[in-house]
Amino acid sequence: MTGTVVDSGDGVSHIIPVSDGYVIGGSIKSMDLAGRTVTSFIQQLLREREEDVPAAQSMEVARQIKEKWCYVCPDIVKEFGKYDLKPQEWMKVFEGVNDINKKPFRCDVGYERFLGPEVFFNPEIFSSDEPSTLPHQVDQCVQSTPVDCRRGLYKNIVLSGGSTMFKDFSKRLQRDVRKFVDARQEKSILLGGEAAKNVKIIPIDVRVISHGMQSYAVWFGGSMLSSTADFYKACHSKQQYEEFGPSICLHNALISNY
Repeated sequence: MTGTVVDSGDGVSHIIPVSDGYVIGGSIKSMDLAGRTVTSFIQQLLREREEDVPAAQSMEVARQIKEKWCYVCPDIVKEFGKYDLKPQEWMKVFEGVNDINKKPFRCDVGYERFLGPEVFFNPEIFSSDEPSTLPHQVDQCVQSTPVDCRRGLYKNIVLSGGSTMFKDFSKRLQRDVRKFVDARQEKSILLGGEAAKNVKIIPIDVRVISHGMQSYAVWFGGSMLSSTADFYKACHSKQQYEEFGPSICLHNALISNY
């Protein structure tokens, strides 16, 4: 019942801390960085390389490339080296048909495979509009919660949404969040001086949970909530909806109780 939800869909990403079943509303973080950003970046890379992709289909081609071949890499510099050393092993070829003249077309897919999802961890490679990375936002979200909740929130970071389905996404997020946590603990020791060296500091466990229902976690979580006895205390009835209108959905008993 305690953890941090990282939910990333097509248009927006949310980081939501939950403690003992209650959402800590004041600490929720939101980012415009999501699946559509990845698709747009891949589309831009294909255009810059002047690949033979019909302009009207470029967004759809980029989306298919993203879903079929993209993954998260641990080190972007080493990944460039792998492709340059063995291009035949890592390069892919996308084949499609022009919707207008029905002629087939092909385009090479290379660096786009790992550069697309990299925008979550280095957004500046695509745009300066989102100055903060996803791991930094996760860390800031947890740090803005009450201090007695933080260990539980770091220990159970749960992924949700289609844009978290990239291969090794959870490993990279866990590694980068842990860097922030470890750096903060080391700084605390240094600031504490000699006295801090004699104090045994318990390391903070950072774990990112990847699971089988990740892509449909919102619906799965809703079904689990509806099967509990507390659901009927928090939900709104059809009669209430008809009496008050859609505005009733802006109020939720589970959130307002915190």
